[in-house]
Amino acid sequence: MELIRLTAHELHDKLVARETSSTEITRAVFDRIEKVEGQVQSYLTLTKELALEQAAAVDAALARNEAISPLAGIPGALKDNLCTTGIRTSCGSKMLEHFVPPYNATVVEKLAAEKAVFIGKVNMDEFAMGSSCENSAYKITRNPWDLSVVPGGSSGGSAASVAAGEAIWSLGSDTGGSIRQPAAFTGTVGLKPTYGRVSRYGLVAYASSLDQIGPITRDVTDCALVMNAIAGHDHRDSTSVPGDAPDFTTALGQTVKGLKIGLPTEYFGAGLDPEIDTVLKKAIRQLQDMGAEVVECSLPNTEYALSAYYLIATAE
Repeated sequence: MELIRLTAHELHDKLVARETSSTEITRAVFDRIEKVEGQVQSYLTLTKELALEQAAAVDAALARNEAISPLAGIPGALKDNLCTTGIRTSCGSKMLEHFVPPYNATVVEKLAAEKAVFIGKVNMDEFAMGSSCENSAYKITRNPWDLSVVPGGSSGGSAASVAAGEAIWSLGSDTGGSIRQPAAFTGTVGLKPTYGRVSRYGLVAYASSLDQIGPITRDVTDCALVMNAIAGHDHRDSTSVPGDAPDFTTALGQTVKGLKIGLPTEYFGAGLDPEIDTVLKKAIRQLQDMGAEVVECSLPNTEYALSAYYLIATAE
């Protein structure tokens, strides 16, 4: 299988076994970008020189028989609302077209410490306000599976880059679905972490009470690995949860037997697409077959959720 189609953990195993190099993986990703970026339109800024320098540093460490972290030498993309020292951060807006931050977001610092490779900054709905990645001031990002449809938003560039093989992992930000929706649209794994689990320092916020930075990856294992790298307390973020983050990989491979899953009745009413309803019910049956307990519950304030979201988000 092509290097660009492997997961981060598969590529890590190949690096440790000396079956490939970070430079080879990184060049393969840039070759893929050159081939498909004209159609997909994921990136706003590419950092090829930096990426190859980072890759070479990991290869040198491996040559010295040094141990490397799970994300070391693995190329990824950053949503363009995450501050990056010396690299343009536009938030998909002409207002910040020439903004070059003097500091890194905490998540960028953490990934740099893990020796991850940064391919570039990816497209987004302007200031994260949108759900289709059609509202960027620069370009419209397409869904790699079908160029006639959207990849979701606002982290559409993050999701499309991973789905298209233009990155192995990416970071997005989620206010009201901006990681989860594009992940669903592109067949990738997206996670909005619990509020406060990941530092927002250096994130150009949409709504500070709602925003969280999270991973978009090829599989759940990669999602856990990226979470391990970016989670944790940060004194620079007053909403950051004190204490150490757990090792998210310890939950991998666990059975769902005995797990109780609540289905809010309000979520299955008017407006639910019949095709989505069918898929949901199929997933519910599968979880039950695997031993999970599914119970109906009620969230009576659901009807006010959208109104509350827009009051909070637009006010902030």
